[in-house]
Amino acid sequence: MDQRDHLGRYSLVRRVGAGGFATVWLARDEQLDAEVAIKVLSENWIDEDDVRRRFIAEGRFLRRVQSRHVVGVHDIGETEDGRPYLVLTYADGGSLAERIKAGPMEIATVVDVLTQVGTGLQHLHDRGVLHRDVKPANVLFQSEPDGGERAMLGDLGLGKSLDAVSQLTMPGGTPAYVAPEQVMGERLDERADLYSLGAVAYAALTGQPPHGPISLGAVLRIDSPPPPMATLRPEVSAAIDAVVRRALQPDRDQRWPSLAAFRAALTEAHETGKFPVGALDSVSVSEVVPGPNPGLIDQPTAAADTALPTSAAGAPTALAQLEKVDPDTPVVEERSGPSRLAWVIAIVLAVVLGGGGGYAGYTFMSKRPFTVEHEGLTVEVPRSWSQMSKTTWSPLKGKPDQPALLVGEDLANWGKTGATPPGVFIGRIPIPTLTLPSVPPAGCESSDVPELEEINGHSARTWLYQCRDGRFIYDRHIGLDEGHSLRIQVQSSNIDDAGKVLNSATNNSR
Repeated sequence: MDQRDHLGRYSLVRRVGAGGFATVWLARDEQLDAEVAIKVLSENWIDEDDVRRRFIAEGRFLRRVQSRHVVGVHDIGETEDGRPYLVLTYADGGSLAERIKAGPMEIATVVDVLTQVGTGLQHLHDRGVLHRDVKPANVLFQSEPDGGERAMLGDLGLGKSLDAVSQLTMPGGTPAYVAPEQVMGERLDERADLYSLGAVAYAALTGQPPHGPISLGAVLRIDSPPPPMATLRPEVSAAIDAVVRRALQPDRDQRWPSLAAFRAALTEAHETGKFPVGALDSVSVSEVVPGPNPGLIDQPTAAADTALPTSAAGAPTALAQLEKVDPDTPVVEERSGPSRLAWVIAIVLAVVLGGGGGYAGYTFMSKRPFTVEHEGLTVEVPRSWSQMSKTTWSPLKGKPDQPALLVGEDLANWGKTGATPPGVFIGRIPIPTLTLPSVPPAGCESSDVPELEEINGHSARTWLYQCRDGRFIYDRHIGLDEGHSLRIQVQSSNIDDAGKVLNSATNNSR
């Protein structure tokens, strides 16, 4: 910056940031002996009267807002070469972007920050202005005299009045955090900023933006909320996930009706762990409700020389209870008879036993396969297989629970009679010998028992069932090291998809 060491009564200390419209300096108010931030319009805009007026208008507007959670303006001046500058509250605590980059933040801290920023954003809206560039870099922190700190929303360089954006405008904003309607140049309202705040929430809780680092063009193709946050950070509750992902609905009519509603729901979800009213209005229950925790259920898995029982009397009882109970109520199976076929129970119980990792669903905008991992179990599945349960199961009585993973299109109907949703189940079994299914699933036929094969250095057998309803079911058993085996079951009406998923499934645990 071609500028002397002073701007009026302010001595410049160092440059702390620069953007397309302005450069920000740390400075000291020599009269008040206080640190301030000075935002100076960039040289390339000096002759643009519209930009200049907008820059000054931002300062005057912020001066009137007087919110503790919006960066304050204390003075306005002009450099020797005629560029306007704003004297702002200095955020000595840095930005939210810096904290996200440094590592995971406490969930309680994130909720508190979002509540404060939401309050500041509401104050802007109450004054009739949209921010239009809410992102972690624009969430700033200042130390408080009592040792705490407050979060503030800064940089209204792209802010526009609601009247102005009621007409079609250039989108502005940062792609990873901008609402789809903003990119499309539609008329905007407060829900555009609400979407961006939801995106900030997602990033603060998981460490990455909702749909990753994407371009403005990619934003146009978003047609669903992002993956559940538990897929990136398991300790994020399903209730908080539901609240945040409703804010991230591509259709603004499906979002929270107001910032106040979003803030209240987020606080309630964090404090109670319950789903606030409205949290599920735009998200199906199967996307967010964690599976009940029934405790251990005896589920026999036979060794190679043992015939499995074929009665299906036991499993429907558990399913019926699963469909009726409150998600927080433990389920205990009534043993009305022998177990169902192992191919059904292995899958159904993965849903029923979904307590630990949660039972969550999501749909990605891309058609490319994606990889899911849980406790060393890894599988690559089509994007449309958009629900998962990272869980445990009990394949053998008296043995410890084992990691299990279930991914599919419709977990709520997985294993039900007449239901054919595609998906895959992977579960470890605490015995080294290969297991054998007894009879084919109802309505399906298979060839003779397959020969032993070698997969990644391990012995394996793979059954393929073809069903009258058009399904193909693969059932693979792999003997692992250290006294374990692996069972993989894939169901799909597309045999190519089923085969690709089957061959991608691996166990990488040590």
